[in-house]
Amino acid sequence: MAKWVRFESGKTIQFGTLEGDVISIHEGNMFDSPKPSGEQVNLADVTLLTPCEPSKMFGLWNNFHALAAKLGNDAPEEPLYFHKSSNAFLAHGGVIQRPAIYSGRVVYEGEIGIVIGTVCKEISEDQAASAIFGYTCINDVTAADIIDKDPTFAQWPRAKSFDTFGPFGPAIGTGLDPADLNIVTILNGDERQNYPVADMIIPPHKIVSMISQEVTLSPGDIICCGTSIGVGVMKQDSNTVSVTIEGVGTLENTFINS
Repeated sequence: MAKWVRFESGKTIQFGTLEGDVISIHEGNMFDSPKPSGEQVNLADVTLLTPCEPSKMFGLWNNFHALAAKLGNDAPEEPLYFHKSSNAFLAHGGVIQRPAIYSGRVVYEGEIGIVIGTVCKEISEDQAASAIFGYTCINDVTAADIIDKDPTFAQWPRAKSFDTFGPFGPAIGTGLDPADLNIVTILNGDERQNYPVADMIIPPHKIVSMISQEVTLSPGDIICCGTSIGVGVMKQDSNTVSVTIEGVGTLENTFINS
């Protein structure tokens, strides 16, 4: 198991594996046989970036049994997904900002994200197992009142893709069995979500296989697996929200509600 991070030191962007508070720097391509450089740097001396640079981010709706039951939704037979645009991506420690044009509810959603490690096109579930590089923490921030603002057209990508609405990180955890993991979301010091990945309706390998039948996935692409009970509005003037997954770490961001 390893935690892969990407960081900036001075004006140089590098990547490596994080153990405790020390990053072992690697060379090459994170997704293609990276090699240790022999150099190390302290976490406190660098600025963490998003752990990869996805060309695409997908987000699933209605993919956990507990939330589906609470909402009265049937379990879907295939992934119900939207796209989240790259301008939304935000690193650990970054500030989520309210759009000037929007005064409605801004919602946090703690999730686990699949990070793709190889090109995937029309692959099987068995092939998907080796195509998944690892997993990361996601806060799928949503301008909730925009989704159904126009009764003729559900605006999922718009509601999800404002600048800074896609925090993920701080690391990519590899060698993990997602079925053993829990997602814990803390808002302003209060636990709001604590749910098992094992409650997922469509599991990670099947998600990757099914989406790859429709869209070619590339190394670094992320699929947010959906959320469960406990989603809520960030109401205070300044909000601190964190998403923790064992083996990945804690993604923490601030939302300024003005």
